Amino acid sequence: MGLKAAATFVLLCVPFLLLTVWALVDISIKDFKTLKEKVIWYLIALVPFIGWLVYLLFGFRRGVRSTDFAR
Repeated sequence: MGLKAAATFVLLCVPFLLLTVWALVDISIKDFKTLKEKVIWYLIALVPFIGWLVYLLFGFRRGVRSTDFAR
């Protein structure tokens, strides 16, 4: 793999990594109905390349932003 190919690969993967991290942080600070639901959204968000999109489309509005960050 040449340097150009490696750079292209990295540039294509970084946005997906950042979106996945965003989804995981958002899940962390939201309260869901049950702990089981929160764990399920964590697992969905960890699916490579599409997990964050599934969370954005179906799970983003399910949780309520917590005001208690000391948990």
